[in-house]
Amino acid sequence: MDSDKQIRWVGSSYDDLLAFPRDSRKEAGFQLGKVQAGLDPDDWKAFEDVGAGTKEIRIADASGIFRVLYVAKFEEAIYVLHCFQKKTQATSKQDKTIAAVRYRAVVSARRETK
Repeated sequence: MDSDKQIRWVGSSYDDLLAFPRDSRKEAGFQLGKVQAGLDPDDWKAFEDVGAGTKEIRIADASGIFRVLYVAKFEEAIYVLHCFQKKTQATSKQDKTIAAVRYRAVVSARRETK
């Protein structure tokens, strides 16, 4: 599938994903593969307060609740901004801040390369 978009990991997002339990990590990879192919993940929601076009993949299993925040609206790649385990019903301010800072860094870097 040559038409699949490249995934670009921002900050520690790749290492954070690798820290997920095995089943959650595999599910996250499968869902990101769907995004690469231009499809929606099975369980997702828009997360616009981080930045325009940001979406959240939602993974829940016996190990806990996990999230992958990404942006797929740019032509060149899917940017994975943040991967984390949720401890409460609401997403923590710290997790939102990490994703928002990384989003702004992606937008800034894209502007500089044009």
